[in-house]
Amino acid sequence: MQPGIWKRLKDEIAIWRVGALPGIAVIGLVIIARLTGLMQSLEWLSFDSFLLLRPEEPIDERIVIVGIDEEDIRSTGTYPIPDKEIAVLVRKLQTYNPRVIGLDIFRDLPVEPGHRELVAAFKDIKNLIAIEKVLPKQVAPSPALPLEQVGFADQITDADGKLRRSLLSTPTAKEYKSSLSLSLATAYLAREGITIENGIRDPAAIRFKNTELPRFLPNTGGYVRTNDGGVQVLLNFRSGRERFRTITLNDIKIGKFQPEWLRDRIVIIGVIAPSVKDWITTSAIPSTKTAPGRVYGVDIQAHATSQIISAVLGGRPLLQSWSEGWEYLWIIGWGILGIGFARLTKSPFINLVAVFIASTCLIVLSYLLLLIWGLWVPVTPAMLVLAFNGVGMTALYQYDLALRSRINARQAVIERTFETIHNGPLQTLARALKRVRDRDVPPNELLSELEQELEKLNYELRGIYEFLQQEPLAQDNCLYLGRGLVLNLQDPIHEVLYQVYNHTLDRDFPCFKTLKVKIRTFEPIDDRYLNTEQKLGLCRFLEEALCNVGKHATGVTKLEVSCTTSEGWYTLSIIDDGLGMNSSKEGQGTRQFRSLARQLRGKFRRSPLSPRGTLCELSWPVAKFYFW
Repeated sequence: MQPGIWKRLKDEIAIWRVGALPGIAVIGLVIIARLTGLMQSLEWLSFDSFLLLRPEEPIDERIVIVGIDEEDIRSTGTYPIPDKEIAVLVRKLQTYNPRVIGLDIFRDLPVEPGHRELVAAFKDIKNLIAIEKVLPKQVAPSPALPLEQVGFADQITDADGKLRRSLLSTPTAKEYKSSLSLSLATAYLAREGITIENGIRDPAAIRFKNTELPRFLPNTGGYVRTNDGGVQVLLNFRSGRERFRTITLNDIKIGKFQPEWLRDRIVIIGVIAPSVKDWITTSAIPSTKTAPGRVYGVDIQAHATSQIISAVLGGRPLLQSWSEGWEYLWIIGWGILGIGFARLTKSPFINLVAVFIASTCLIVLSYLLLLIWGLWVPVTPAMLVLAFNGVGMTALYQYDLALRSRINARQAVIERTFETIHNGPLQTLARALKRVRDRDVPPNELLSELEQELEKLNYELRGIYEFLQQEPLAQDNCLYLGRGLVLNLQDPIHEVLYQVYNHTLDRDFPCFKTLKVKIRTFEPIDDRYLNTEQKLGLCRFLEEALCNVGKHATGVTKLEVSCTTSEGWYTLSIIDDGLGMNSSKEGQGTRQFRSLARQLRGKFRRSPLSPRGTLCELSWPVAKFYFW
């Protein structure tokens, strides 16, 4: 790897490190917050919001709810509803040949009148399934029902009191029991020739044919160390305001329904009267006027049952999540994207726009994953690391950029000052020292020459001081050559080079006194792609090369200076026929010229000529510049 490329790579790594290390710390803090459960409520909120925003689904006509409402209670004149009313209801429903009947009303104790009639109905109707309660306190089912016609109605709510999971089966002190919704779905699918089995990918899960119900685990989705006892699944509520066809007890009595609504359907009987308070809160489905923010128990059974049969028979997605490893890779990926935005965007406004667009894409993508595949991905932590890193790290990068700019500006001033001193006062000082070391000069003559050189040195140093007192912007666009001469670098570069040539040859260097032939050619240069620093570098290159001729090219008689174009390259060359320097040591000027050649993607060389003379040359491509 070339040294220049390696240096740029190290510089870029150093710049990235400014935001990368704090950005990684932010990602780590968000992950720690998630692992400790501090973000659980926010993730539940985003999950519920996505479910609520889904397009409205059609009514699931395979399930019918027979709801006992306030009017039914008033017409009956008592609550709980007597056993006789229940017995008459289930027998009448059975005449319409439903595939299975679910009774979401507890009947562990007789409610007279009509207990005998209800017991008889339970024994006669083999496709009826009633409920019990098993967790935490038990409510026994009707003794008249065999165990295979009983399912528990228990639901598990989260810490915020909302329902997001469905408990399908659970162990008890006596045996493993199934929920009402699972029993209804199993009975319905059995008529389709589909039986319940253990899972293949997860042997502890429930499977119907090729559909395996994704089992809820302690850290599924946004949950953290949650009790996953029994077999639980995330509850994928049906969307829309009318999820199931609902008819009342009075509708059944007076025949206000279509018989085909019940035939070969799942019929679930339950209470939908607000006074009974058989409901659970949720934010995943739209509220209704009769139950704002609430879902009646019988509706929950319908949703849980519909979820299973819709997935098995219709391919409706079941809710699930990635493994924890993939979830944290997802979060880390969005955090790294935020760091990238902070580094690559050039202004705070553009950064805000980029972060806003990325956040929108994150939300839309997460929503589509849930809508189409039922995949719950971490939205809140991903959004936090994207926003914090995308916006917060921008401030760090902007500060670092300003700091680097100040450092670079200071370094540029130092280097330009050194170049001005090196090509002016230091040359005068070197000439004076050479005269001092020359023992052939008489003392009186030496003293006079030293006085002249020191006066010249004083004048040159004061001129540099006055130039540096100018405004920084004026300095950046100018080149100080001494004797009060300041060149405007905004002028065409070939004209500026010509002025540098004339000024340098007028300086009092000993080797210039032997020159007899001077050849100069300065062709016009397309300098649109040259920045001010590169123009300054070309001028300093020409000045330094000419100064070297004036100081070291002993016996020089011919000097040829040219700036020409050939085969897509510009070449600035200085050729003399003097003896030149014998030292092979690379000085500061040579190092600067090699650096300039790298900036221009060009070449620099200084080589002796035969039989005598020196070539100093800088070449660069016509219009292929790279700026750093």
